[in-house]
Amino acid sequence: MMLELDDIDGIGPKTKDLLKKLKINNGLELLKFYPYRYDIIRRSDLQHLMDGSKIIVDGIIDGQPAIIYINKSLRKIIFRINVKQTILNVTLYNRIHMYQDLKCGKAITVIGKYNKIKNTIIASEIRFSLLPPNTKIEPVYYTTAGLSSKQIGKFINNVLYSRYIPDSLLPKYIEEKYHFLSISDALFNVHIPKDILNLQKARQRIKYEELFIYMLKVRYLKYKIEESTSAIARTIDDKKITKFIENLPFKLTLDQEVAVKAIISDLKTNKRMNRLLQGDVGSGKTIIAFITIYVNYLSKYQSALMAPTEILALQHYNEAKKIFSNYELSIALLTSSTTAKEKEAIYNDLAKGKIDLVIGTQALIQENVHYKNLGLVITDEQHRFGVNQRNNLKNKGTFPDVLSMSATPIPRTYALTIYGDMDISSLKMKPEGRKEVKTCFKKEKEIIDVLKMMKRELDKKHQVYVVAPMVEDSENSEIESINSLKMKMHKAFGKIFNIDIIHGKLDNKEKKTIMNNFSSGKIDILISTTVIEVGVNVPNATMIVVFNANMFGLSTLHQLRGRVGRSDIQSYCILVAKESEERLHILEKTTDGFEISDYDFQNRGEGDLFGIRQSGELGLNMANIKKDFKMLQKAKEDVDDFIDILFTSNENDQYSSIMNELRKIENLD
Repeated sequence: MMLELDDIDGIGPKTKDLLKKLKINNGLELLKFYPYRYDIIRRSDLQHLMDGSKIIVDGIIDGQPAIIYINKSLRKIIFRINVKQTILNVTLYNRIHMYQDLKCGKAITVIGKYNKIKNTIIASEIRFSLLPPNTKIEPVYYTTAGLSSKQIGKFINNVLYSRYIPDSLLPKYIEEKYHFLSISDALFNVHIPKDILNLQKARQRIKYEELFIYMLKVRYLKYKIEESTSAIARTIDDKKITKFIENLPFKLTLDQEVAVKAIISDLKTNKRMNRLLQGDVGSGKTIIAFITIYVNYLSKYQSALMAPTEILALQHYNEAKKIFSNYELSIALLTSSTTAKEKEAIYNDLAKGKIDLVIGTQALIQENVHYKNLGLVITDEQHRFGVNQRNNLKNKGTFPDVLSMSATPIPRTYALTIYGDMDISSLKMKPEGRKEVKTCFKKEKEIIDVLKMMKRELDKKHQVYVVAPMVEDSENSEIESINSLKMKMHKAFGKIFNIDIIHGKLDNKEKKTIMNNFSSGKIDILISTTVIEVGVNVPNATMIVVFNANMFGLSTLHQLRGRVGRSDIQSYCILVAKESEERLHILEKTTDGFEISDYDFQNRGEGDLFGIRQSGELGLNMANIKKDFKMLQKAKEDVDDFIDILFTSNENDQYSSIMNELRKIENLD
């Protein structure tokens, strides 16, 4: 039975609304709102304390505190504290409201920074109690305005002491195999740690359960696909497909041919296709998608291609119009920019089966979009969509086949684990005629060299991307913004070349106009954020300059680099940062996206690689795919053994909690 927030002591309507801002909607989500760090509270050893280090001491206020007025906005309280016959000075800034409570002879604990020369503590916190005899471990939670970490901790404690403990999602034999704490002991020790050892044991148990269920969901999806015989039956005309491929304006690479063969094989079976097509930037994933759409069209089924941005959706639409110009294949574009009148017409035509291919953004999964016979779903940059969004699109058809595309290559070892519910095709070869993009690193003080390199490309009538990490100026003057770069570029090139900016805060109509102007050559220098990271294709753009390159992950920089080198013209990527970093030089040495993502995974984390896939949506509130990858692999082994037990056991009641968790995915309830 679910524990509602209204039933938890101390939570009223206002607090309930604040908790919902933190995505806490019930008692279970409150228990799974784990601390992001812990403060270790223990007395500092005054004899060995270094200047400027953190200090925690307790003692008695010695003498009467005084208020010092420095100016209108800055005031401080100064007093002395007697710590076991040692007198220390304490300074507390801008906490005048505490003055009434700071009385001579009162016992307090002071936490702050120690100035050894002045024998003074600059206090960050005052507690009106003495420290416990043993070390205390205090959890610290993420907060929102109006709600403190201590308040959240209090609500969680109220739930724990009400004895509301969720069922374990680990089979009993696995708990015993690894000598895990019970779920009750684990939750108590994560939120109210007895000591470091028990905290570590609690975290291990919770992480493992999260990873076990994560892998079980992945394996379960695979199982359901393998067991299902309700997939679309197709009659595939191999001759027409071969002719379509031969009529393309270029020859497929060997990798592309292998991928096409695997996809057609999937479509011929009575099993639902669930394939990930991952490939380096410029490796030709889109044409594979169009070939798949053509195969689906020949079987008289509709296709839907969902892209993460309107820019990419529009680009796919324009490319599709060219590729299918000699075929009677009806194509529509559906995005948030589509007018209400146009949307209504598209909705009607989709429902009647008059549209064979619809390309768009999340507008494709709105409730009022209905398909007559959706047979194929393609999601581009699929890791950018949440699982629920992808499932909404898949469930628009009866049992449509699914092709997911990603230009963020993932090393095979990781991909087979994390995307274990999918078959994987990888494209590593570049199409014929493409030259490797030359990459070089430049320090900010070498900006004149960078401008000269840009000028050389612009004089050849080529175009240049300039990328900034931010749209607007920040307090940190060292971080370039679009606005600051616009001023600098105008100063350097404004009298000779056309310059414009594009970023996510512009409305879709403005972005469309700017991209059209850049594509048609009306803009020479386009200054942008990472909005141009995915899929933008302007063959005449031969240089990309990324400022504050150190602020981006390698996989993102590799994606940005992929915006150039999209023709037979030699192209360049310039990485600009204040100081050199070893990882940035990796991009100078290789253009292999798989090698780069492997390095990024090992040295930076999975955020760049897996995006939204690594989220609370899959129950990973404490575990981290990169840091806990060995544990994930162990969980995968246990899941492979358990899945057979789960579906052959006569004692399924003991696994009812696990089955309920599995039924939440794929709308299987």
